Amino acid sequence: MPIRSKHVLAFAVAPFLVFAGCKQSPPPSEQPAQSQPAAPAAPSQIGGQDIVKLERKPTSNGQKPEFLTATVLPGRGMNVFQITANVPGKGEVEVFASPSLADAAAKLNGGLGDLNGNASFAFGGAFLVPYPNRIRGKLSADGKTIATDWHGKTLTLPANWKGKNPGAEPHAMHGLILATKTDDVKTETTSDGQTVTGTIHAGDFGGHWLSKTDLHFTIALTGDAVDATITAKNIGNEPEPIAVGWHPYFNIPSGDRKQARLQVPGEQVAEVNNYDDVFPTGKLVPVKDTKYDFTAPDGKALEDIFLDDNWSKLQRTNGAVDVNLTDPASRYGIRVEGLSPEIKTVQVYAPPTKQFAAIEEQFNFGDPFGKEWHGMDTGMVTLKPGQSVTWKVRLALFTPQK
Repeated sequence: MPIRSKHVLAFAVAPFLVFAGCKQSPPPSEQPAQSQPAAPAAPSQIGGQDIVKLERKPTSNGQKPEFLTATVLPGRGMNVFQITANVPGKGEVEVFASPSLADAAAKLNGGLGDLNGNASFAFGGAFLVPYPNRIRGKLSADGKTIATDWHGKTLTLPANWKGKNPGAEPHAMHGLILATKTDDVKTETTSDGQTVTGTIHAGDFGGHWLSKTDLHFTIALTGDAVDATITAKNIGNEPEPIAVGWHPYFNIPSGDRKQARLQVPGEQVAEVNNYDDVFPTGKLVPVKDTKYDFTAPDGKALEDIFLDDNWSKLQRTNGAVDVNLTDPASRYGIRVEGLSPEIKTVQVYAPPTKQFAAIEEQFNFGDPFGKEWHGMDTGMVTLKPGQSVTWKVRLALFTPQK
């Protein structure tokens, strides 16, 4: 959007100024021009690969909500950076909380704030493979990795995250493809939008995993939906654990978080040690009669509640895990539909000082290899050589009832 400025010039000319020899200000046409800094040009690439923007023309004449665009970053693990939609009475809205592409390119630079691709999960919608959420383990002497066990085999993972409190424990966070490039990127036009596909030949994820994996991505834009699909296939010779998740930050278009409503069909929530580490204790707590109960059909207002929590015992609607975020002030609603049966938990991150809610439909609980779970099935899928698993989530718009 062009930058505009308004200059208000007031002139008070009195005879005594002329007699005193003061120089009268020149008329407005003679005022020196006030130059405005140009907005940084939008980059064509991030992560060394072309940015892909899926587009479609609106067809409802503003009578119903519909998706318009989806911007994807193949150079950053197929991060779905931004989605736009037309909302009746509101016009075009940004579905995700993301900076400009120029600002994002400056942050996604591989520097100290982007080690292991960490900046990727600070905005937009990063994909988390082969593990969403946190993994704890024994810290290496140099503090760069942690070691954990899976079925008697050791996994050595980047220690890429820790809380802000003094002495916070470094741990692994949000997978190993955050800064990975995508091969075979192709875009095609469909009857009502566009679709982009691509493959990450992840191998052993930089030496951190037990077998070799290919990840096949499909992002499809239509007026009614944005579908995100990832198929992970074990192309190696050893069994391996796999989990998939997504980290989309959903905007609250009105900017009024307190009245925004969240509906999560989870009957229990994982207790955590604190909201700095956010490490699960292994205890699953019923949500009924607690602040974590968002199961009502129209959800519950976010008010000033801080959330960084993981729901499970999910109830499905027509086979899908439906999480709804509504913004009544904007007559705007978005549904996150988890379509894969392997989706076992939903993580929601929503700090009260921000106008977004990150809604993460994923296979697994946090710290899935941790001893605190006492051998419980924590949602990691075991892929034998040649086997595959598909994660699929659909976004759909709706108009909430008044």
